[in-house]
Formats: sequence, C-alpha cells, structure tokens
Amino acid sequence: MITLYGIKNCDTIKKARRWLEDNGVDYHFHDYRVDGLDNALLHAFISELGWEALLNTRGTTWRKLDEATRSQITDASSAAALMIEMPAIIKRPLLCAPGKPMLLGFSESSYTQFFNEV
Repeated sequence: MITLYGIKNCDTIKKARRWLEDNGVDYHFHDYRVDGLDNALLHAFISELGWEALLNTRGTTWRKLDEATRSQITDASSAAALMIEMPAIIKRPLLCAPGKPMLLGFSESSYTQFFNEV
C-alpha cells in the first residue's frame, strides 16, 4: 500500500493528494497530528533520507523556534527529538511505496516519474 505522510492542512499535501486522486492512485494518508509518529517510523525515514533532508528549515515552524533551540539541532538524534515533539517541522509530503525509494516533497513531474517506474 502506498502511504502519503504529512499534515492535512498543508497546501503541498493538498496538491499531492489531488494529484494522486486525479491519477487514480490508491493510497493511505497518514496525518502526523492525527495518526501520530513513533520513533521507529521516524528513524526509518531518517536512515533512508537523512535528518537534514527531513528537517524543514524553511517553514514557519522552524522560523518560530528561538535561536537557542535551532542551534541545538546538530545531529540525527537532536533532530529526531524535535520532529517527534513538533511533527509540523518535517518536510512534506513524504511518499512511500513498497519496494521503491521514499519520495520527499511534491512536484507533478517527480510524481509522474515515480509512478511510471512502478
């Protein structure tokens, strides 16, 4: 089963979900705020994509953090602790399909390529 991870009110998530539905892709949506995020799942994401790629340092959640908190995020462990505490700080969407590399972010071209390789 294909799973799309994110937060339902995110505009980019809405675009990704619309693309999936318009293209007849059956998927499960996992909302971090509703469905939660456990350490095992987050560490699977980090091991494949790297914590730097997952940590959204361009978003509002990051910008609202004080400088002291931001400066403490220096490795996978500190980043994971922050992402568990504040899942909105994870870059999204994150698309997972069995047997394929994870796809982080959304663009029509990347989704088209991803699903043409299935």
